[in-house]
Amino acid sequence: MSDQTSRLTAIIAFLQAAEQLKDTLRSGRTAQGRPESTAEHSWRLCLMIMTFERDLPGYDLARLLKLAVVHDLGEAIHGDTPATEQHLDPHRPERERRDMATLCEPLPADVREQMLDLWDDYAQARSPEACLVKGFDKLETMLQHLAGRNAPDFDYAFNLTYGVTQTDHNPLLRDIRAIVDSETRERIRAPFGAIAIV
Repeated sequence: MSDQTSRLTAIIAFLQAAEQLKDTLRSGRTAQGRPESTAEHSWRLCLMIMTFERDLPGYDLARLLKLAVVHDLGEAIHGDTPATEQHLDPHRPERERRDMATLCEPLPADVREQMLDLWDDYAQARSPEACLVKGFDKLETMLQHLAGRNAPDFDYAFNLTYGVTQTDHNPLLRDIRAIVDSETRERIRAPFGAIAIV
């Protein structure tokens, strides 16, 4: 087997393992009421970042998108921890890092190092891009809470305190959050399904 074939085979093995993210379910519900997958969350996070590109001068768009794609990739192995329960699992960051490393094992060294560097950057919020993606990640989750067909006892007030630190450091994120918070307060006041989130 040639070096090129070995490299391609290793990358394909990684991609096939990463496919599990399509079946990794989150606690959030879609507008139709089914559980969303982590892959769907990551896709919409990328879409959010792309749509605000004009409002992000000075940020590396390619790096923003790469961070968004890999930020939850480790969840393909042990699944997602709901936002409301993350504070109950002090070992989650270490487990997710191990899972990410396990998922990346088949990759050629250069690609594996790139993937793990991106994941570590996001997890530790080392770069301005990672800090921004963390804020967008919280906002995407909050928007899904508003868009989803949730149980009647869903705690919409959770949105009002979720991810404040991650969304408070950037003017654009603060502006988006103000809109989401306003819609959250309206959702809390209005009967379920009485308002449409666009």
